[in-house]
Amino acid sequence: MPEALQIHGVTLTGRRVVLRPMTEGDWPVLLRWNQDPEVLYFSEGADIQSHTLEEVQAIYRGVSQRAFCFVAELTGILRRGEPIGEGWLQEMNLPRLLERFPGEGLWRIDLMIGEKGLWGGGLGTEIIGLLTQFAFEGHESGLPADRVFGCDIADYNPRSRRAFEKNGYELFNCIPQPQGSKAQVVYDVMLTRGRYRRRTGHRG
Repeated sequence: MPEALQIHGVTLTGRRVVLRPMTEGDWPVLLRWNQDPEVLYFSEGADIQSHTLEEVQAIYRGVSQRAFCFVAELTGILRRGEPIGEGWLQEMNLPRLLERFPGEGLWRIDLMIGEKGLWGGGLGTEIIGLLTQFAFEGHESGLPADRVFGCDIADYNPRSRRAFEKNGYELFNCIPQPQGSKAQVVYDVMLTRGRYRRRTGHRG
């Protein structure tokens, strides 16, 4: 596995959150979120209760090699700069989607709101919106995207699916899971560049 995060220079600013580059200095807060069973219940497909520091570092360092990894911070005056979650825009890595759209620019968004007291407040929707805008309007490696996905969204996490749908994503796949799995069904949602342009009026 890589020995360090792949650091980028992109910062995305929204109304209530800023997405700034994830760094090697973020391990304490990333570890805290990844050792909270309630947080992991929604962010992990398997029934995982906690990750070690070594596991956390391996996850994010590995993903960062082909993704823009961010830490989300609040912008409000009273809590400015407080980390509340993480998210990334990653080159597509699922064969079922790469084979379906050969030669197209496919990306996926993953995120976690680690501060449980902020769940349900629309921050995930805003983070998805910022990452989506970057995917379709950015000019970094491999961008702009042709299609962006939210992948493997579990049936027990309707809040995540709604956050994508509020940004214009539509159901693409409904995938039954083996008996005894944590989820009975997982979903892929998708937004195309054309639909994004129609929603936003962006001509790029």
